Amino acid sequence: MFKDYINDLKNEFRGYNVQTLLQDILAGLTVAAVALPLALAFGVSSGADAGAGLITAIIAGLVIGVLSGASYQISGPTGAMSAILIGLSTTYGLQGVFIASFLSGCMLIIASLFKFGKIVLFIPTSVITGFTSGIAIIIALGQIDNFFGTTSVGSSALEKLFSYLKLGFPVSLPTVFFGILVVVIMLVWPKKWGEYCPSSLAGIIIALICQLCMNLPVHEVGTIPSTLFPEARLSFSSLQLGTITQLMLPALSIAALGMIESLLCGASAGKMKNEKLNADRELMAQGIGNMLIPLFGGVPATAAIARTSVAIKAGGKTRLVSVFHSIVILISMFLLGSLMSRIPLSALAGVLMVTAWRMNDWQEIKTLFHNRVKTNISQYLITMCATVVFDLTVAIVIGVMVSIILFVLNNSHLHIEVRDIDKDRVGKDLKHHHQKTRIMYLSGPIFFGTQEQMTQVLDSLDNSLEAIIFSMRGVPSIDDSGIHEFFEIVDRLKEQNCKIKFSGIQEEVMIQFKRNHFDEYVGKDSFCWDAIMALEALDQELIFA
Repeated sequence: MFKDYINDLKNEFRGYNVQTLLQDILAGLTVAAVALPLALAFGVSSGADAGAGLITAIIAGLVIGVLSGASYQISGPTGAMSAILIGLSTTYGLQGVFIASFLSGCMLIIASLFKFGKIVLFIPTSVITGFTSGIAIIIALGQIDNFFGTTSVGSSALEKLFSYLKLGFPVSLPTVFFGILVVVIMLVWPKKWGEYCPSSLAGIIIALICQLCMNLPVHEVGTIPSTLFPEARLSFSSLQLGTITQLMLPALSIAALGMIESLLCGASAGKMKNEKLNADRELMAQGIGNMLIPLFGGVPATAAIARTSVAIKAGGKTRLVSVFHSIVILISMFLLGSLMSRIPLSALAGVLMVTAWRMNDWQEIKTLFHNRVKTNISQYLITMCATVVFDLTVAIVIGVMVSIILFVLNNSHLHIEVRDIDKDRVGKDLKHHHQKTRIMYLSGPIFFGTQEQMTQVLDSLDNSLEAIIFSMRGVPSIDDSGIHEFFEIVDRLKEQNCKIKFSGIQEEVMIQFKRNHFDEYVGKDSFCWDAIMALEALDQELIFA
């Protein structure tokens, strides 16, 4: 892996010059303008503070950006990750978040070593769309307090939502003012202006100016650290066996999200830049980054498609874009910390509300419901609800399991057609009358979900049949349950003195027959190339019977 990394770096920086460097610096500035308000917002929404979000963006950009599996990935705090962390921080505190981040980094490194990079390919698109929508709902619900100035209790978004029934919903108008102000600015901000100043940054700046001028009674971001080593960071003394055991499942959720979000980002952005992502190296980079970030007091990070796509569109050429974006955020934290501390929390909540809305893949959702494919709609809705009610890991497992069950149900129909023997159509000089011979045409996979259909058809046939030909050219595969069913069918037909032939067996099916010694059980002369040859063989056997 290290050798491939060095070779990729050589190819990436081949012909690198001053002009390319300037392009990377400008792209880094552009990405930083997008990342700065998001880092502040995601830091707060994670249950930490704005400073933790900034530190995460800085360390992730430096460490993960340099080690990444592609030249274009920009990592940092994300809305999806904050949706997981808010409940975790409520239950276990910031040390719990730091420990879970460290453990998730270890898990991602293990996933990289075992080359789990392709596992995301096995998650259906509708499941991914569903959990993304679920995360968007969690983010929006989690920002109600900051947006409206209300108070709620509970460790999950749903618990907090239902707590309003008991606590009431007293709205703070000054707080709502800043939230709505930022939402409106982000929605109406012209795209042309967005090339020079992102709408989220514009909204935060305008809200900050208003607060500096009016000094309204609202909750503000608070102190921004002027160091990369704040007091609130991972303490190795807290890494005790009992704590680690409790945080294994949350850490798995963080690792799963980090894997999914980073690899999907890499695949999507790779098409934009015509560059393939090294998935396993990306997981290694994410793992190392998430082990180091809590040592600086940051929250878990993943690759983010918003920042990554901005980097590519801004003309970024190499992974130095990620480094420069981190340096800009670092300088901003040191020089503008006192100003950023005055940003109203409701302004950041406004950014997150719009971000949550835009997180949804509305085009994919529209396609899902427009096509009216019940399977895909079910996967989407079940995964979305499971994400809100449970957590990401459980939601993904439920979504994939539902996909498998629906796939089995949709493909559990074995087409069976039974025909009499028409001697005129056969075109062969058959000696026997074959009035009690039938050909059973099978089409479709034979497995635990379809095996019973053959027995049901046999039950409907006359018990006095002399012979049956199973034409299986349309059967691509068979599992152990299907083979077991054939053993029982053969035993049953032998008791009825009914002769059996198989025709048109595909290679994969024959391999399974031989593996289970079914070919020896029925006799190798029972297998013929096609139904005509099987009928000719039966003709000889029935004449001399």
